[in-house]
Amino acid sequence: MKIIVTGGMGFIGSNFVRYRMNKHPEDEIINVDKITYASNPLNLDLNKSRNHKFVRVDIVDYEKMEQVAKDADCIINFAAESHVDNSISSSEEFIRSNIVGTNTLLKIVREKGIRFHHISTDEVFGSLDLNSNKKFNGNSPYNPRNPYSATKASADFLVKASINTYGVRATISNCTNNYGPYQHPEKLIPKTILNALYRKKIPIYGKGNQIRDWIHVIDHCSAISLIIDKGKIGATYLIGGSEETRNIDIVKKVTQVMNISDDIIEFVSDRPGHDVKYALETSNDLIKLGWKKTIKLEDGLRDTVKHYMENKKHYENYNKWQGEWN
Repeated sequence: MKIIVTGGMGFIGSNFVRYRMNKHPEDEIINVDKITYASNPLNLDLNKSRNHKFVRVDIVDYEKMEQVAKDADCIINFAAESHVDNSISSSEEFIRSNIVGTNTLLKIVREKGIRFHHISTDEVFGSLDLNSNKKFNGNSPYNPRNPYSATKASADFLVKASINTYGVRATISNCTNNYGPYQHPEKLIPKTILNALYRKKIPIYGKGNQIRDWIHVIDHCSAISLIIDKGKIGATYLIGGSEETRNIDIVKKVTQVMNISDDIIEFVSDRPGHDVKYALETSNDLIKLGWKKTIKLEDGLRDTVKHYMENKKHYENYNKWQGEWN
């Protein structure tokens, strides 16, 4: 297959490119990324592969994307602004990338008959009660509660509408919280690791009682790859991690792996409108396709800590990343 991966120089996208090239070396990957602050220059090593090509394009640019996609078999849309705090400060770029960008891709796949897969999030379903044992499932209504999740929900509905109205050959997957190598230091786990390495305070919103369901990014990538190969057109697949953990406990697990005292944890004022709990029930249809999680949280955290420790000089200078692409 000739697969276009949008946002392929970011966290989940780059891990998918690595996973797919390893499992399907006969595929050709066109990696499309406009390069934002979250694009990781460590991913430039992907260009060493003969079946990988990087193209610097913004998915909002219809003319350029149409040229890139002219003979593609499939587009997988990872491209998105994803940091909730940034969306609260200003939502304009989230609307542009997550909604307008998705709409541009849908227009292209509709015109050219290209298979499309859209990467979404569990945050579109809102927040669960902290003391509830319930999980979001395929029947859960959408209830986005911050600008980021609102734009992702809008994109999901655009994909669903394109399937119904135009017969676009598309699928959607909603996944729980990802962790693993190549994630931007603004996120909880890499921030915890890097702050601990440099003995800086680790900020935790509120008391850290918020619960998230965690999945290693490689398990997520294996699910996406399976959906691309065997998924039912028009279907939405939920990908859960079955690792519901309080934020404070995630941080303590990381400090334990690093053999560092918890006294560098600092509780800070909570985020406005902070969702208290996410938990996602994996779709039975995905399990029937043969998917199962393979990486336990403790093992995945050790692997993640190792990545950041081995590349600490790189991540120490992440504020200068964009200069490395020019």
